[in-house]
Amino acid sequence: MTDSTAPIPVRIVACPTCRKSVPFRADNPYRPFCSERCRLIDLGEWAAEGHRIAGEPMQSPDDETH
Repeated sequence: MTDSTAPIPVRIVACPTCRKSVPFRADNPYRPFCSERCRLIDLGEWAAEGHRIAGEPMQSPDDETH
């Protein structure tokens, strides 16, 4: 038998922005970030193209030659 009253271990992660230790739980609305501030800093980096995903550039339909 298993003990159903045993606490579920909480996973601790580092905030991607400030590296502070944060519990990764469903009740943290900013996970994996520690706060709304860090979440918005990260969003701003993506919007300013500071973060990029490696890969080949996509061609837009206007670039196609007929």
